[in-house]
Amino acid sequence: MAFDAPTGGPGRGAADATAGGPGEGTPDARDGTRDGAPVDFGLFGPGSVTWRVMGEPVLIVGGIRALLLQALHPHSMWGTAQNSELMDPATAWARLGRTVQFVRVRTYGTHDEVERVGRRVRKIHAKLTGTDPRTGAVFPVDEPESLLWVHMGEVDSYLDVARRSGVPLSRADADRFVDEQRRAAAVVGLDPADVPSSVAEMRDYYTDMRRRVWACDEAKDGFRRMFNPALPSRLMPLKLAAPALGVLVASTLPRWARRKYGLPGLPTSDLAATLALKGLYRTTRVVPERYRYSPDARRARELTRELGSAPSTWAIAS
Repeated sequence: MAFDAPTGGPGRGAADATAGGPGEGTPDARDGTRDGAPVDFGLFGPGSVTWRVMGEPVLIVGGIRALLLQALHPHSMWGTAQNSELMDPATAWARLGRTVQFVRVRTYGTHDEVERVGRRVRKIHAKLTGTDPRTGAVFPVDEPESLLWVHMGEVDSYLDVARRSGVPLSRADADRFVDEQRRAAAVVGLDPADVPSSVAEMRDYYTDMRRRVWACDEAKDGFRRMFNPALPSRLMPLKLAAPALGVLVASTLPRWARRKYGLPGLPTSDLAATLALKGLYRTTRVVPERYRYSPDARRARELTRELGSAPSTWAIAS
């Protein structure tokens, strides 16, 4: 949960091909040339699993799942509730839109654009504190444990939904996705060396953390509002789909997370959610690419086809 994500988006002009990402100062092999001009592909680029996965429309489910998972860390949830517009029905949609924009820039923007939005987010977070309502203790919003929990909530949710939907990903691809996302972790101020770099490490992380998180009242309130969201008038038709989408999103949560929200953690729910995700993914595949993908996702796919997707060519070791 970024507490205030900036607006803005990736530009289309060429940038310095040696620009580094957050915390980097060396040339990046993900950058290259196109038509003889240097191109800055940002944190990922052609050949990355991130570019292959993140543009899929079914990942909307993953984004909402991430919010529910992130809300299970009390400090993360209290920090959001006490400092963000996300809990105000009148402003929640605009606030969520800024978060989506932040993820878009981080995924597809140039190094300069990513660093600019990351710097703003880090600056905002550094000024904010939260208060534990049980003890009155004050804590910084950008404490590393909370930042890492939020980051891993995104990574686990996007990867889980993609794999269960049927997006073509091998085990090696899944590990690469987790590893690539350490670059995204650096954007919010985490040290990539402290972030899980594989599916196995992510699994171990959750095995440890699941004993230490729970659904506070604010998390439960947010969960309930998912089924009846406050939407702008132009999006009111979507309100009809909210209950069904809410059930699907909740069903994709890990069983232990569902139980923390007071829901049954049944294997049958996992199977039903997986089948629904596969059906949703296959349905979107019928839609032509020019309508199925956002402009940034289409551009990423075009660059991947044009420049080749061999990891040895475009990816660098973390």
